[in-house]
Amino acid sequence: MKAELINPFLNATKNVLETMCQTKVSSGKPILKSDSLTYGEVTGIIGMASKEIAGCMILSFSKQCILHIVANMLMEEAKKEIDDEIVDAVGELTNMICGGAKAKLSTLDYAFDMATPTMIVGTNIELKYYTNSPTIIIPFSTEYGKFVIEANLGTKK
Repeated sequence: MKAELINPFLNATKNVLETMCQTKVSSGKPILKSDSLTYGEVTGIIGMASKEIAGCMILSFSKQCILHIVANMLMEEAKKEIDDEIVDAVGELTNMICGGAKAKLSTLDYAFDMATPTMIVGTNIELKYYTNSPTIIIPFSTEYGKFVIEANLGTKK
């Protein structure tokens, strides 16, 4: 996958989490994913397609991380457990991050359509990707814990 396709996801993630959730994030070095399992306890998956490229973006949070991020987002105390409100918030964050990346990608002449996010609760759940292309993981850390963005985008057959 081209580096120019990764940076918009990295920048959109930092922008959304820092502005909408008042959460400072730092990104790690992108790595190639070696399995097809979910990373965290709450995962949002959104399909993306253009004329030439198809795939998905995945946003996956550790439990403590997402509980505190949503608390910051809603200006409330952090919940103790993942509930429907937390899952809905991950869906919204998935939409916002993917939308931000889509806007930047459009300036690079990639016009993507996006699907509605699918939400998964649980760890180590096997995913089926839209393409056979390698999946790139961008790890992030916050003072509350870790999360990842995964990008699986490949040329249409």
